[in-house]
Amino acid sequence: MIAMQYSFTLPADYDMAIIRQRIADKGHLLDHFDGLLLKSYLHAQRGASSNENLYAPFYVWKDSAAMQRFLGSDGFARLTEAFGWPSIRVWPVWDAYLSPEARHARFASREIQPIAPYSALGALREQQREQLQRDVERGALAAVEAFEPTTWSRVSFRLWDEARPATSAGQWYEVGHVSQP
Repeated sequence: MIAMQYSFTLPADYDMAIIRQRIADKGHLLDHFDGLLLKSYLHAQRGASSNENLYAPFYVWKDSAAMQRFLGSDGFARLTEAFGWPSIRVWPVWDAYLSPEARHARFASREIQPIAPYSALGALREQQREQLQRDVERGALAAVEAFEPTTWSRVSFRLWDEARPATSAGQWYEVGHVSQP
């Protein structure tokens, strides 16, 4: 599995209702995309939970072929025409819990942390697996733990049906739609 996210930072005075409407109009288009395990249409409005206005979908792909089909699609081309050419973050997935209830998520959290040089990756993966299980027990509807070995970072992504108190310096989003087979 591969986790993927791109993010568009929008002007401080941008009308975020435009993003919410775009999600409402187009979100269902990937509901049955071959090889897509999860796409959460995320947005954040500048204020208490975000420093910026953001449109930042988060994906979990079955494999790189599915991800490449999407990136080569007309839909992605139209997205780049509307918002620009994004830098895309990609993480091999360590562990994922993707409940069918994820479709009902209203909020998402994402935390990216550096991995210290010479870390015992097996032990770190096990710690992250335990955190994923604790978050599922606390009500996470979906949870993804992944890492990126070029800059040595890890990502923890969660979908929630209600807002959780911020426990870290991570980013919180509202969820406009979840595509899931």
